[in-house]
Amino acid sequence: MTQKEMCGIAYHKDFNKYDLGLDHPLIGDKPKNTIELLKEKKLIEKLELFEPKPAKESDILKAHLKEYIEKVKNLSKTGGYLAADTPAPKGIFEIASLATGGTLLCGKKLFENHKIMINPLGGFHHAGISSSSGFCFINDIAVLVEKLRDDFNLKRFLIIDLDLHHGNGTQEIYSNDPSVLNLSFHQDGNTLYPGTGAIDYIGKEKGIGYSINLPLPPGTGSKGYTYAFDEIVPKITKQFKPEIIIYQSGVDPHHEDPLGDLLLSYQTFYFLAKKMRELSKESCDKIAVLMGGGYNSDASVKSNYNVVCGLINHKYYIREFDNHSFKKYEIVKNQVSKLKKVLKPHWSL
Repeated sequence: MTQKEMCGIAYHKDFNKYDLGLDHPLIGDKPKNTIELLKEKKLIEKLELFEPKPAKESDILKAHLKEYIEKVKNLSKTGGYLAADTPAPKGIFEIASLATGGTLLCGKKLFENHKIMINPLGGFHHAGISSSSGFCFINDIAVLVEKLRDDFNLKRFLIIDLDLHHGNGTQEIYSNDPSVLNLSFHQDGNTLYPGTGAIDYIGKEKGIGYSINLPLPPGTGSKGYTYAFDEIVPKITKQFKPEIIIYQSGVDPHHEDPLGDLLLSYQTFYFLAKKMRELSKESCDKIAVLMGGGYNSDASVKSNYNVVCGLINHKYYIREFDNHSFKKYEIVKNQVSKLKKVLKPHWSL
């Protein structure tokens, strides 16, 4: 199998239309600029490019209530607001459906001949069953899970969400579903939107133990973050034995991002992606990579490039001097110890 056959990207020129305005943190230039940097660095030659179609409404309704989707569609015609931080510009339902179609295409290709599929406009983890927030309208993660459940009868889905913000929508949808293990690293909700993802929340009813949250302190730095990853993620993955891994690789933990304070370096995203690919190889050999958040355009594009480098083991990734690395190392170690105690009845850590 060639590198191209192994790794693909779902991309459409209209992805840049997922834009909430110049006075809003979410500006739609990142997918296009990520592709341009991959071209500039000649990395695009190692990948196969696919053009997605919009997700069918019948697939979207597997994760959302019809009344909510009708509300999004109506606002998409007129413009308006779904939440205080989430304006709904005209045409947004169509673009959100296209983004979701990109994620569905990733899932489809993973069950053909690809091992890695990337959607640079995916990972909208704040959209709930009947709610929109955090710039998210359709939870493409959940739409993908339900589509794969129906089409391939999958029983074990692993979501690893490394975005700066806690994925409250995904957690809401799957909090009582033991077939979906949702593991989130995020900046502590006491210091950042959306305020959820407490360390002691591990799901409800039959889903207890399948929602895993590691809230991290502002100033965490790369060494603390990678320590936490190494202590938790590989062991959970091996025990759960996923049939697919969905990796929300949001790069807003970078130290130049204006919305957060986890202070990671460019090279950290390379190493995290490399570790994720290794975990995928050891388990299901299928990983859907949804590039999630990032609100400093230049830093986000470079970080996304490093994610791709890590996934395909390309050694010419972007490096920078890292003077934040050890800032909160001991505090992070204590958080990891707390999480291990919380999870002890359910997982061997």
